[in-house]
Amino acid sequence: MSAPGRSQALIPQHAGSPVSAVSAAQRLFLPCAAGVEALLRDEIDGLLKGVPVEAQRGGVTLSTDATGLMALNLGSRLAQRVLIEVASAEYRHEDDLYALARRVDWSAWITPRHTLRVDTTAQRSPLRSLNFAALRVKDAVCDQLREQSGVRPDVDTRAPDLQLLLHLAATRATLYVDASGESLFKRGWREDKGDAPLKETLAAAMLAAAGWRGTPEAGGALHDPCCGSGTIAIEAAQIACGIAPGLKRRFAFERLLPYATPDMRALMQRLKSQAHSRVHAPAVPISASDVSFRMLDFARRNAQRAGVAHAIDFHGGDALERPAPSLPGELPGTLMLNPPYGERIQIAGKAARPSAEDRDTPNDFFPRLATHWKRAYTQHPAGWTAWVLSPDMKLPGAMRLKASLRVPMWNGPIECRLFRFELVAGSARTPRVGPEA
Repeated sequence: MSAPGRSQALIPQHAGSPVSAVSAAQRLFLPCAAGVEALLRDEIDGLLKGVPVEAQRGGVTLSTDATGLMALNLGSRLAQRVLIEVASAEYRHEDDLYALARRVDWSAWITPRHTLRVDTTAQRSPLRSLNFAALRVKDAVCDQLREQSGVRPDVDTRAPDLQLLLHLAATRATLYVDASGESLFKRGWREDKGDAPLKETLAAAMLAAAGWRGTPEAGGALHDPCCGSGTIAIEAAQIACGIAPGLKRRFAFERLLPYATPDMRALMQRLKSQAHSRVHAPAVPISASDVSFRMLDFARRNAQRAGVAHAIDFHGGDALERPAPSLPGELPGTLMLNPPYGERIQIAGKAARPSAEDRDTPNDFFPRLATHWKRAYTQHPAGWTAWVLSPDMKLPGAMRLKASLRVPMWNGPIECRLFRFELVAGSARTPRVGPEA
C-alpha cells in the first residue's frame, strides 16, 4: 500500500487524447469457469471463423469488431460475459485508477441520463480496499461527464446502463465495459428452478467436454436420469435444434451509445434473423427423468419457454429403476447427469445420503446406480457412454466402474470432475485397494 498523500502515479493525469468508444477491432476478454478455457476457445473458433483466440487462466482474449461482439453475446454457451477492454496500465495507488478511467471518453459511451456501476476483482493487488478502488473509477467517470455537461450520471447497483469491471493484478489495472450485462448463463427461459440449479454455462461445458453435438455421429441420443429443473436436457435440445443461447434475452451493449445507432440496431436484428433461420428439428432423441414430479413440472415449463418442449421426452421415475430409453440399434446413447451431492442437496429416491456433510463417504446411491446401468444400458448394440459430474474423486471406486476420462470442472466454488464411463457388458469392477490412479 502506498504511503498517504499524493500518489507517485505511473499514469499521467492527462495522458493524451481520451480513448474512443468503438474501434474497428476491439480487444475482448470472455471469462469462463475454471477448466473450460480450451472448450471456450474452440467454441469461439466455430462462431468467429479465422479470428485468433488465446486461452488464458479464467477465460479467453481476442480482438473483433462490433459484429463479432454481437455474435459472441448471441452464440456463446460457455462464456460468462463479453468484456470490452477500454484501458490498461500499471498502478500503485487509487489515484492511478482515477487517472486510468479519465483516459476514456465516457461521453462516447453514455450520457448523464444513463446509470453506471463499477465492480472490482483482484489477484494479489496491494490495495487494501476494493470498494475504494471502484469508487475512484466511478468518480473519474462522473467527474468527466459533469465537466463536459454540468450533470453527472447516477449509480444503479441493480440494473445499470453502463457496467464497468475493474480488474487489479499485482501491478497492472485493466478496465472493461461489460457488453453482456446479466451473466450469459441467464438465457432468459429459466423461471422455475430447484434447490441447487446447475448453471446453463456449466451444462453446456459438460456437453462440450463430452463432444456431444446433437447429431448421430457426435454423441447420439441423450438422456439425463436426474434432470432436476431440466438444465442439461434443455441446453442439449437447444444445441440439437440449432437455437442460439442468447436469442431470448437482451444485452447491456444495446443501451450504450456506440451500439444504439440505427445501423447497429439493424446489424443486431440481422444477426438475430440469421440465428432464427438456422433453427431446425433435432436429429437425435433427447429424454430426461426425475424422481420428483415437482421438478419435472419445472423442467417442462422451462423447456416450453426455451422453445424445445417438442424436442425433449420427459418422464417421472427413479434413476435406479427406470429402463434405458429405446433407441435404434445403430444410434449410440449418452447419459449426462449432475447427481445430487452433499454440498448442494441430499439425494432423494431409493437411497439417501447418510451424511450429507461428508463428500468422501460413499453412499448406497452410486453403487446401485452402476448396477442398474450394467443391467439396463450395456445391451444396446451401439453402446451408451455415461458422464457424471461429481466432487467425489473416489466416485469410480464407489461405483465399481473404471473412468476412461476425468475432466476437471468447477461447479461454482466446488471442485468437481466430469467422469466418463463406457457402459459395456462386464463394465463393473471390484474397487482397488489403495489410492486411485
